[in-house]
Amino acid sequence: MTGRIVLLGATGYTGGRTAQAMVDRGLGPVLAGRDPDRLAGIAHGLGGLQTAHADVTDPASIRALVEKGDVLVSTVGPFMRLGGPAVAAAIEAGAIYLDSTGEPPFIRAVHETHGPEAARTGAALLTAFGNDYVPGVLAGALALRDAGEAARRVDVGYFLSGGGRGRAFSRGTLDSVAGVMGRPAYAFRDGGLREEPAASRMRTFHVAGRPRPGVTIGASEQFALPRLAPGLRTVDVYLGWFGGASGMLHASSRVTPVLGRVPLLTGGATTLLQKAISRIPAAPDAATLERTTSHFVAEAFDGTGTLLARTHLTSPDGYAITAGLLAWGAGHAAEHGVDGVGALDAVGAFGLDTLVAGAAEAGIVADRSSQ
Repeated sequence: MTGRIVLLGATGYTGGRTAQAMVDRGLGPVLAGRDPDRLAGIAHGLGGLQTAHADVTDPASIRALVEKGDVLVSTVGPFMRLGGPAVAAAIEAGAIYLDSTGEPPFIRAVHETHGPEAARTGAALLTAFGNDYVPGVLAGALALRDAGEAARRVDVGYFLSGGGRGRAFSRGTLDSVAGVMGRPAYAFRDGGLREEPAASRMRTFHVAGRPRPGVTIGASEQFALPRLAPGLRTVDVYLGWFGGASGMLHASSRVTPVLGRVPLLTGGATTLLQKAISRIPAAPDAATLERTTSHFVAEAFDGTGTLLARTHLTSPDGYAITAGLLAWGAGHAAEHGVDGVGALDAVGAFGLDTLVAGAAEAGIVADRSSQ
């Protein structure tokens, strides 16, 4: 099969990098968005791509983009506010859908709410198909393969090194973070998904020559890894971007659920933060990204807490990862399809060995120095 690729959000920072990555792979996506002049300029700069008008505030315009057999790639965030119409369009059309979200509530909604709907129409939904959270799913799957059937717990950690003091995040990323503040997070514990505040747990991983703390977050791994290893009882995902502030975030997790029940406090803080974010540049600091290395660590343990296997993957900056993965995933899905329907994970959709090869093309490779 050879399906059409439609990229929604090409005028944004992540979408622009994804469009370039697709063209670099020899793909010819249709660029869709609400600003025809900006789209035309981007399309011309990429060699004359086709464009289409679509506005996430007009769901019918999104639905008109997609047909059965197409691959719809969405980089339009914040996803909790803007992502719904693209998912709905893919479901109704029976299409393949990928997105760049890192927002835990949206990921959970795709798996628990939209997944069953997609299974009925033959659609395949691959949410969070970027730096958030394909590398951790891949690292966890590799650790589980090495650990064997005795694995009962997997810890996955995301870390950065070498960036310095510059701003390593786009305005869209920060806006997404602000949008999920105060919302419940989740963990996979005692063999099932459990609601708990973000940063409820903290632990240290040894990464890039020194110990680095991380705090727990909701992610894709809590859905993906138990499918690969039904004997798992616990999956924890740790974000280690905060350095010494990790302890403060962990301590604050005790009061976050209380504050989250006060809409005036939560809504007011989010509004103020979003106003501040709107004043910063759309793109992160390029020099900072150039210096940054991303690290993804997965450790598998047996029921007694004995370490069975450890995987450490590295890659360039997260936006390069996201663009490369979306381009690879969309191209592979358009040509070969995916395995299964409904809400899928990257390993289940493509197979572990195929995903390893695709991730390597995006720059995600094993760190042999830590093996």
